[in-house]
Amino acid sequence: MRAVSRAAIAVLAAAALASCASLGGREAGSSAEPPAALPAKGAILDVHDPSAALRCDGFYYLYSTGINIPARRSRDLVDWEQLAPALSGPPIWAVLDIPSSDSIWAPDLSYRDGRYYLYYAISTFGSNTSDIGLATNATLDPRNPSYDWKDEGKVLESREGDSWNAIDPNCVLDSEGRPWLAFGSFWGGIKLVRLDPATGKPEGEGARLYSIARRPDPPDAIEAPFISFRDGYYYLFASYDFCCRGADSTYNIRVGRSSEITGPYLDREGISLLDGGGTKVAECAGRWRGPGGESVFRAAHGRWWIAYHSYDRDLAGTPTLRLSPLLWDRDGWPRPVTPISGR
Repeated sequence: MRAVSRAAIAVLAAAALASCASLGGREAGSSAEPPAALPAKGAILDVHDPSAALRCDGFYYLYSTGINIPARRSRDLVDWEQLAPALSGPPIWAVLDIPSSDSIWAPDLSYRDGRYYLYYAISTFGSNTSDIGLATNATLDPRNPSYDWKDEGKVLESREGDSWNAIDPNCVLDSEGRPWLAFGSFWGGIKLVRLDPATGKPEGEGARLYSIARRPDPPDAIEAPFISFRDGYYYLFASYDFCCRGADSTYNIRVGRSSEITGPYLDREGISLLDGGGTKVAECAGRWRGPGGESVFRAAHGRWWIAYHSYDRDLAGTPTLRLSPLLWDRDGWPRPVTPISGR
């Protein structure tokens, strides 16, 4: 569901020009601690579904949805530099699988065992004929001689008749360092599957899918999972309601938590996310509409941040990168965020 079509990207880019313009942070790297409020500048327009800002060699790197996979980096989370895309386009296997797709959705960036893992989705709007793919790299720095994204092929697929949608991947390590993949959009909600550490793919044929969140009543609008571990709890963030409608988007970000990665995830009121629960973290505010496509990361010195997009009502609904500090109450729940970044 989190589609931005080729035509939509062109329209939004034209509007911007007319007016003017992972458990993240899982690798050590030098970087100054950013200020409490980020007046983000630079290449922040047309950012949809921002990945967690991982650090590599002193830079924060961030990828997002696009015809390829747009890439940006920043030393301070304020000034952003546009880089060449991480991928030039969908791999051949994905084109053959879903020839009507014209973009790569919701990239998810993670790091383990000396390698970067980039999961992404191939699909079409309103369909669950979808694939999740994987590429890996030794570095994120395109100037490094070792920089080379290796296509690792298909990770998961869903087809008409399945009760899930294989998009919006998020790779997370549990408290014992084992990798899992959360994914899903509409249909039967958010799913979780354990991964083989050697391949980054599900452990064998018929690997168990755990249901961890859903909207049981129509519309079944939940997607974009992102799981972070903090102080003994797994926090499941997700986008509720509708994206991709510009300034009319109703996306909002909610959260639940569990002591086990497989759930059950409950919100602050004790309602299960399988029953439609979810404590609100971000919603529409002023010019910034439909916050969602979120990822959570820790910057230098341990400060928590949440990256997401919002549609700028004052700029023809252009999806724009938002960065907000993620503060926590004494009882361990994230506080609602204020949309403080942007031009």
